[in-house]
Formats: sequence, C-alpha cells, structure tokens
Amino acid sequence: MPTPYATTIASPGTYTIPATTITLTAETTVWTPSETTYPAGTYTQPEVVVTVTDVNYVVYCPFATSTSAAVSSSAPVVYVSTTPVATSVASATSAVAVSTVASSTTSSSTSVSGGGEGSLGASGDQWAMCYTPYNPTTGDCLSAAEVLVDVTLIKTKGFKAIRMYSSSEGDCSGLENIGAAAKAVGLNIIVGIWIGSTGISGASEQVSDLLAWGNTGSNWDLVEGALVGNEAIASKYVTASELASFISSVKSQLSSAGYKGGVSTTEPLDSWQASTSELCDVVDWVGVNLHAFFNADCEPSNAGPFVLSELTIADGLCTGKTAWNMETGWPSYSSSCNGVACGTAADQATAIASIKNTVGGRAAIFSYSNDLWKAAGDFGCEQSWGCIDLF
Repeated sequence: MPTPYATTIASPGTYTIPATTITLTAETTVWTPSETTYPAGTYTQPEVVVTVTDVNYVVYCPFATSTSAAVSSSAPVVYVSTTPVATSVASATSAVAVSTVASSTTSSSTSVSGGGEGSLGASGDQWAMCYTPYNPTTGDCLSAAEVLVDVTLIKTKGFKAIRMYSSSEGDCSGLENIGAAAKAVGLNIIVGIWIGSTGISGASEQVSDLLAWGNTGSNWDLVEGALVGNEAIASKYVTASELASFISSVKSQLSSAGYKGGVSTTEPLDSWQASTSELCDVVDWVGVNLHAFFNADCEPSNAGPFVLSELTIADGLCTGKTAWNMETGWPSYSSSCNGVACGTAADQATAIASIKNTVGGRAAIFSYSNDLWKAAGDFGCEQSWGCIDLF
C-alpha cells in the first residue's frame, strides 16, 4: 500500500507548483493526475479499514467514500486527485504537478479482458456490481476522483466487473470516468445504452458516444458485454420489434469499430417470454433482471434459489444462448411488505447472502449505494437497494 499523502491545509491564494521532469527513452504509458477544484476548508475523513488480499492492483490512500468530505468556505484552492489519465508518448518529457494540498502517486494499469459471452460471469460467487455515477443523496454528478474511490472499493470487495446503464457523454461523464477508474484498478465493465421515454431516437446519440470512447486507446478491452436497453419493453418505451432492430444496428456499428464482444438487452422474465420471436436471433445472450423481493411468496432466505429457478427458465428461452442475471438484490427498507417479502436491513443481508451463495457468479448485484434522489416507488423501497457494505 502506498504511503498516505502528507496533507497541508492551504490559505486562499495563488500557488506556483514546480514541475517534475521525466526523460523517457522508449514509448511509455505515463499516468498523470487530473485536476479537481475544491474550496478551501477542513476535510474530515472517517477511518476505513481495508484488507488487501491481492497485490496485483493499486489501493489509493487515504481511502475515502464519495460523500465523506465536509466542505466549508468558498475561496478556491487546487487539489490534484489520484485519478490516473493515461498518456502514450514516444519520446518526450512529462510534467507531473504536485499541489500544496495533496501529493501525487504513481500508478500502473492492470490488464483486463472483455469480449463476448465466453467472458461473462465469474468462476466464484461474485461477478458484477451495478453502479451509477450519481451522488446517492442528491443525484448530482460525482467527480472523477469520487468515482475512482467507489470503483476501487468495488474491486476490494471482490467483484470482477461493473454494470453500467448509460453511455451518454452528458450523463455525468459516466463512461469516461468509470472506464478510467476500472482500467486503473483492473475491472471489466458491462456498458449500457439507456432507452427512456424518448425511445430509440433519444438513445441513438449514446451509440456515437460509446463508439468514440471505445476507439480511444484500448478501451474496448475493458468491455465484457454491451446491453441495449434496460427494461425498455416492460416500460413500454419500445416494442420488441423496435428493440430488435436497434440491437442489430448497434451490433453492426460496434463490430465495425473493433468491438469483439457480445451484445444483448435486459428485461424481466415475463417480457422475455413474450418477446423471444423478436429478440432471440439478435442477441448473443439472454440478459434478465430478476428481483425476488417482488415475488410475494419469496422469503429473503429463499432469494437465491428463487433467482436460480428463474435463470433456469431463462436459459431455455433462446436455443444455445445462456441467461445472465443483469440486476438482482433486495431492499434494506420498505414502507410495506410485499407478502412475506419485507425490506429490512436484516432481510437484505439474508437475501444478498442467499443470492451470492446460489448464483453470485452469474449475477449483477443491485446496487452499489442507496438512491435517495429516486421516488419511493412500489412498497416504498426504490431508494434502499444499496448493499456494497454486505460484501
């Protein structure tokens, strides 16, 4: 683990930061920090214990949560974050800035490999964590540095991949920031193209954004799979035929751009059962969202077996194509129970353990954090699915 940064609280003003010159004799990837501006003030970081079991990735110290810093005062100072930005150079000098508030650290990237159904899932009991780059309280955009902290925690918790929902450049720079963080710590990502109330016309721009990102450096190597839409049929944003046509178009564009992985969509099981004739021919696997909490007869201790039974049904929907659970979890709070399914912290812990032990290697767990900015929704549970602390 690197030595924790020496920290100095600076007074408001202008500071000249000397450059560090590095002479390179061969083409080298140099990691340089990106800048984030914070107001002057005192930042209190709660203690976090991190157990390191793998020496093949970088742990950033001090280890913060994305919402831990309390900010006071309005005068600006400069803070250089630990978010690495890769710059390939053949023969040049590189200036690495070090501010008076925090010092920089060197980092190395960890090789990850994406591509196709064969690379989906994990051999153990943990595969993917669902993640969005939003402040869990306000819904505002997280900074690149805050995303890096979250993604590093996902890595230390034993996950192999991150499931995303959108590829829009305007959506908190999620693809850029999550992708850079995943590359830094050695995680794959499952990219998403969000289809909302504006339908396919509103989603098309995300394809261009995804292509531009993928063609930068070796970003396609990070991508374990691509999902076009999340419950778009169930939400009545598109018909099955419209979605199938869009998936075919996206697959063609991604393939032409050099992406070698698989493409699918994800829907609840009943939407899939009603849409196999349209979707099976255009997807590379069956992506299905399976939430045991919404079955009124499912107790938390039976969440894993319930999800497995649903996955088994989904496995038989498209001949020769495996089903993967792209969203599953249990809420820690609900204003009312759904039959025997209740949202409490104890029930969430029981359900998540059951899911992990039964189908964890085929499941994307929902979700990294609570989303207090969402509407409460059915049973008053939609804000309360965060569960990273259970791993």
